[in-house]
Amino acid sequence: MAGHSKWANIKHRKGKEDARRGQLFTKLARQITLAAREGGGDPETNFRLRLAIDKARGSNMPNDNIERAIKRGTGELEGVNLEEVIYEGYGPGGMAILLEALTDNRNRTASDVRHVFAKHGGNLGENGCVAWMFEKKGRLVIDKQVTPIDEETLMLEAIETGAEDIEVDEEYIELITAPGDFLAVKEALELSGYKFEDAEVTMIPTNTVEIPKDKVEQALRLLEALDELDDIQEVYANGDIDEEVLSEGA
Repeated sequence: MAGHSKWANIKHRKGKEDARRGQLFTKLARQITLAAREGGGDPETNFRLRLAIDKARGSNMPNDNIERAIKRGTGELEGVNLEEVIYEGYGPGGMAILLEALTDNRNRTASDVRHVFAKHGGNLGENGCVAWMFEKKGRLVIDKQVTPIDEETLMLEAIETGAEDIEVDEEYIELITAPGDFLAVKEALELSGYKFEDAEVTMIPTNTVEIPKDKVEQALRLLEALDELDDIQEVYANGDIDEEVLSEGA
């Protein structure tokens, strides 16, 4: 999408495969546990927990799994002591990469991340080297093939409810909000009947770099390998890939 990294939508498609393997459920459970540990087990008063639960339900995570994850966070069930860690680096074509991890062993996770960067033509950088290229935003995605809509009507409603930006391509409509407006925009549009394929508060690149055609496959392999690490919760990148190149590799 213009001005935004295409990795977000590529990752969304891949998430459906992760769910079948169970890897996604493990990562979602960790997010729920951490949110409950930091803000309590009531999603009505804990915004971060509410978002994590909504994301889990959107991926068809069983309610029993969600409840256990909450109880591990509140101490009702025993669990590992997870720590949030940020990693930053560069990929093929000068792509900036920002990683969010939840780990019970910093040394293991750092070693795994460094190995994946080196194997796929990237470099793990110092703290702060790319974080300034990303900003926190709310992101709501509608799959036009699943939910046929009138784009002009949606755009008007989205702007009225507080959306900052709207991007449209052949498959998706992406709405961007300020983090504080995310929930209000989401709930208002849901009341109007819109259904979202993806809804999250995320990190979005403030600028993008076009990945050369001969580097696209290597760049995607790096991002996918990082995303497949058990301790990595989120992978953000500012690489822009031409739609024709993506189609050729499909």
